[in-house]
Amino acid sequence: MAFVRTYDGAEPVRINKWLGQTGVCSRREAEGLIADGLVSIDGEVVRDAGRKIEPGQTLTLNDKGEAALAAGVAILLHKPVGYVSGQPEPGKIPAARLLTAANKVGEGEVPARDASLPPVGRLDEDSRGLLLLSSDGVVAKAVIGPQSDLDKEYLVRVAGAVTEAKLSQLRHGLELDGRQLKPARVTQMEPQRLRFLLREGRNRQIRRMCELVGLEVVDLYRIRIGPVKLGDLPEGRWRMLTADERAALIKG
Repeated sequence: MAFVRTYDGAEPVRINKWLGQTGVCSRREAEGLIADGLVSIDGEVVRDAGRKIEPGQTLTLNDKGEAALAAGVAILLHKPVGYVSGQPEPGKIPAARLLTAANKVGEGEVPARDASLPPVGRLDEDSRGLLLLSSDGVVAKAVIGPQSDLDKEYLVRVAGAVTEAKLSQLRHGLELDGRQLKPARVTQMEPQRLRFLLREGRNRQIRRMCELVGLEVVDLYRIRIGPVKLGDLPEGRWRMLTADERAALIKG
């Protein structure tokens, strides 16, 4: 189904910039779609990458353009401890090694061993749970792009005394690398078990946050990214992201 949207901004804006801001695709992808004649404004095919859309005009990305954007692969993996998310250092095992026919759940072809499937939001080697691997640029932008506001949910087991003062510090007021962290939602589920909801993803953020308040993370388990849940997918298994999940991620 073609993508159709009317521009409601106050000032004209370049088409590729607007498409990037809406999360439909990246600016570079938009330029390719325009060059291929897949974008029209008020029924007129646009081929000039510098063209601007005016307030009140309607942009249409035809079915072929929609199909091109959706051609990337997006995979949901239940990553165990001991696997790294991205390109591994010597001696490390990449999570993509688990994408085998034996580990697959549901429909979908097994990616080629040399397929480029970068992580969409990393998960540390010592952490487990939901990991997205994708060559779909739209999905990547929706999850880790600068405009993304999706929250991520983690269940965290810690060692050390959990106090209300420490929980208050975890929720707000901490700094990492000289920068203030966004407020986090942190609740105590059991004496040594916490639930974190974050809207950012600094390097080893939860572990470092806990260290700052005198707690040690002994288990970190990601169960959700925005509307996409890990559910009952067994550890070490993977499945394709569904069309509904992809649409929900992009919608944010």
